[in-house]
Amino acid sequence: MANSPSGDSSIDRIVRVLETFTIDRTVQTASEIGRRAGFPSSTAHRLVDALVEAGLLERDDDHRVSLGMRLWELALRGSRALRLRQVALPHMERVQARIREHTQLAALEQDSALFLERLSHPGAGANITRIAGRLPLHASSSGLVLLAHAPDDVRERVLAAPLPQVAKETVTDAAALRRLLARVRRDGYVVARGSIEAVSTGVAVPVRDRTGDVIAALSVVLPRDAPTEQAIAALLQASRGIRSDLSEY
Repeated sequence: MANSPSGDSSIDRIVRVLETFTIDRTVQTASEIGRRAGFPSSTAHRLVDALVEAGLLERDDDHRVSLGMRLWELALRGSRALRLRQVALPHMERVQARIREHTQLAALEQDSALFLERLSHPGAGANITRIAGRLPLHASSSGLVLLAHAPDDVRERVLAAPLPQVAKETVTDAAALRRLLARVRRDGYVVARGSIEAVSTGVAVPVRDRTGDVIAALSVVLPRDAPTEQAIAALLQASRGIRSDLSEY
């Protein structure tokens, strides 16, 4: 791909534009996109115009820009995340009916836990997770499961980097985190009290494919002092069901 005077490839520039959109920032002007992506105004407008013409972005009557339906369409074609979500969803619904709190599915993506699905009960407690949102691997229960079973180079990279204190009880000491990850691999689940929010407890288990590789984490978010035994049993049963169904999908 052709490079810009700054050395960025065309793909790099497109990715920088798309990454200015977040869960909380779904509509922007071209000037706002340029400022957040670090582009001159003329470059930003030119890139936005091209992406709107391709259908990857959409522009409303007020000239504000949002992600386009074609981007959504392309992202779903043959997506492994979509396949995993489709297989997992019936099992998640059974967990949700039994636990009646929050049930979530997450995958490892660029050294963070990316949430693919979330089911919630109207009376459920606090939970900051959102679909297509991310949480740090060392702080969330899903992230701890994913990090425990991640490739060695990923785990070592995360452990070598500064570990932010998301909540008072987030484990940020690398040696303590190593011990915790070893327990996750030994026990087959994790219970993380107050690691994201002081009022909540995350419980998570690994989801494996037919070869035994961990491809996701299935979790529930409970009130801080709620018993966890029923949640662990429900999650483990669902995880086994997902693995079985993936083998036939």
